[in-house]
Amino acid sequence: MHDEKNNDRNAEAIEMGRHSLAHVLAKAVTGLFSDVKLAIGPPIDTGFYYDFDIPVSITDADFEKIEARMTEIIKRREAFIRKELSASEASELFSDEPYKLELIRELDGNDDISVYYLGEDFVDLCRGPHVADSGELRGWGFKLSAVAGAYWRGDENNRMLQRVYVHAYPTRAELKEYLNFLEEAKKRDHRKLGPQLDLFFMDETAPGMPYWLPSGWKMFNILMDFWREEHEKRNYLEISSPLINSNTLWKTSGHWDHYQENMFVIPLSEEQTFAVKPMNCPNAMLVYQRKTRSYRDLPLRLSDCDILHRNEISGTLHGLLRVQMFRQDDSHNFITEDQIYSEINSILDIADLFYEVFGLTYTPVLSTRPADFMGEVELWDKAEKELKAVLDSRYGEDYQVNEGDGAFYGPKIDIMMKDALNRMWQMGTIQLDFQLSRNFKLTYTDRDGSQKIPVVVHRVVYGSIERFMGILIEHFAGKFPFWITARQVGIVPVQDTHIEYANEIAEKLRFAKIRAQVDVSNGTMGNKIKSFRQELYPYILIVGDKETESGTISLRVRTGKQVNDISLDSFITACRQMTETHALELREEF
Repeated sequence: MHDEKNNDRNAEAIEMGRHSLAHVLAKAVTGLFSDVKLAIGPPIDTGFYYDFDIPVSITDADFEKIEARMTEIIKRREAFIRKELSASEASELFSDEPYKLELIRELDGNDDISVYYLGEDFVDLCRGPHVADSGELRGWGFKLSAVAGAYWRGDENNRMLQRVYVHAYPTRAELKEYLNFLEEAKKRDHRKLGPQLDLFFMDETAPGMPYWLPSGWKMFNILMDFWREEHEKRNYLEISSPLINSNTLWKTSGHWDHYQENMFVIPLSEEQTFAVKPMNCPNAMLVYQRKTRSYRDLPLRLSDCDILHRNEISGTLHGLLRVQMFRQDDSHNFITEDQIYSEINSILDIADLFYEVFGLTYTPVLSTRPADFMGEVELWDKAEKELKAVLDSRYGEDYQVNEGDGAFYGPKIDIMMKDALNRMWQMGTIQLDFQLSRNFKLTYTDRDGSQKIPVVVHRVVYGSIERFMGILIEHFAGKFPFWITARQVGIVPVQDTHIEYANEIAEKLRFAKIRAQVDVSNGTMGNKIKSFRQELYPYILIVGDKETESGTISLRVRTGKQVNDISLDSFITACRQMTETHALELREEF
């Protein structure tokens, strides 16, 4: 508890420092530019930003002089002075600041409105707190990082402002560490590595809809092959369903009323409207509905990995991590109420397996009954109790609870993962649904002959497979484990006379289901090796006179190690073992 209090105090001190630096930035900008109108400047996880309305554009070329002016203000040890004003006094003080006036009108009726002076010539509307004077910020490291457009209050109907982002940390060493992290992040960015490694690309003619290239699509299918193999062991039945459905289906499911703005709608006539499916749930309900079901059929696990489309706001699209066209390893598991505990446990078993095999970790989050829930409280209480029992037994206290954040149709467990760039993403999810089966009038015959309503578990493990691929690209920085990469072995013949032997090796490797490519171009041996290295092949085999005569191979491992005079059979055995065990590390001994 003592450490938690210290952490809280440290967090408060950092937030106060960043908030104070935001005022320093605003004072520097108003001193350097004319006719500046101030908006807001809150602290964020890596520093702060401030929104300005300025007639001229702030550019990267201005950063140095702004930082220099901020340093001057800090050196002058200018005091932060708090004053409390009435709404009318505050309005008079900020009579030339339209954005501040709007905020003041919303605060009117409060007992007081606080403002902070920084020195004698700058004042800002602010609740505080701040450091005593700017001199307390002397040890801080800060750096202007970017300028972006931002609508006032996030409303596209409002004026576009200039948002200046600043990285800020309590010490220069911490700032340097963060800037080094950003450089590493640039190297790992899947939006750069994906096209560079010929995995995928995006085109403006289809925003948020990736084109998968041969190597990327091969990896995609390896992911799905692994998924299918493991799910077939657990009696999952894969189906496929239409990509476009009449809105009568979406009205029955409730999506037309609750999700229509995120759907691509296709009006065919006044009588007929269709939509491209954003999720697979209603289609799975129809598959269940077509037969009379018994308790003996449950759990019935219907998986569907069809293409989905969601109409996302363009500004939210981000490479593979947020797209408009995607697939997910969807399944709708129809179960009895008594099967909730065992079914959730078995799904989490799959999640543990899938994340561990890629060297990934996750945090489970339990979201409970919201205010607008549907169904019976008793059933919700039972479901939440069983979900919590599963989480308690598996994770102890290592999970989070979001009270009241469940779906309107049931509680859920979200699989949250922090990626290699410290961003948090929802990957898989396990949702208990008591409503959709009622909307579609689904039943099963119980042991006593009565008709019961099944509980539906909506679940994904990878989540969006596009997002999962983006995560993997950045997690491994393109240096994928042997078993999942499309480019496993590059073969370099030293001279044209060695091409025949190189092709023989490639044929044997392919027969052993090892993906191999021979470079038969006119380039030099050095350039061929360089090309395979840039494409991050795990192994590069080099064959010349000695290898051709002895029937051996020499190779370079991606780690930098070189191994000579080894048998092809021993290399094939090692490759097979890496694939069968889903090894994360490359073998260097053969």
